[in-house]
Amino acid sequence: MELSSRTSPKRVVVFDYGFGNVRSAERAVARAGAEVEITGDYEAAMNADGLLVPGVGAFAACMKGLKAARGDWIVDRRLSGGRPVMGICVGMQILFADGVEHGVRSDGLAEWPGTVEPLKADIVPHMGWNTVEPPADSELFAGVDTGARFYFVHSYAVHHWSLETVNPRLRAPRVTWSTHGEPFVSAVENGALWATQFHPEKSGDAGAQLLSNWIETL
Repeated sequence: MELSSRTSPKRVVVFDYGFGNVRSAERAVARAGAEVEITGDYEAAMNADGLLVPGVGAFAACMKGLKAARGDWIVDRRLSGGRPVMGICVGMQILFADGVEHGVRSDGLAEWPGTVEPLKADIVPHMGWNTVEPPADSELFAGVDTGARFYFVHSYAVHHWSLETVNPRLRAPRVTWSTHGEPFVSAVENGALWATQFHPEKSGDAGAQLLSNWIETL
């Protein structure tokens, strides 16, 4: 009997902790070829091939919701085992050390150093399409046309990247930048942890390619 050479689809959990566009993320990831489940269940989130952490609204509120769902522990445990996690929008912001909103500083997950601060631009929030400047060796943006635009909705961002890799055996983080008033971090690829400030699920063909690239790494 000849065995099928087809492999089963990768399993992705869109983590549901009350702060994210989980349905649009589910549809986009499914179109990119993964088997998707929306859930806040601990076991499902831990055992999935990939964990997608969306986020909308305020930094502090997202952190509170994530902790209530044990999401902070899940993210940390997955990354400790080298298991892929991807954050989107505020789901990216909370991966940094802290955030400042209306003068109030709140702790983040501290997977990366850095502070999420208000955008300094004539028009805030930054809402709409913008370009990105990925590094030449980016896996996340592989196959994405130069000059492609992605959809942003945010009033806060990280303006300074300070994490460096001194171990020559480890690949340095790959940081993508965009500009709205001033440069800000719009995506990061760092081992098992990837994230985007923009919404790939709302970014048309470019966003679909990006999600496919992530799924191929799972």
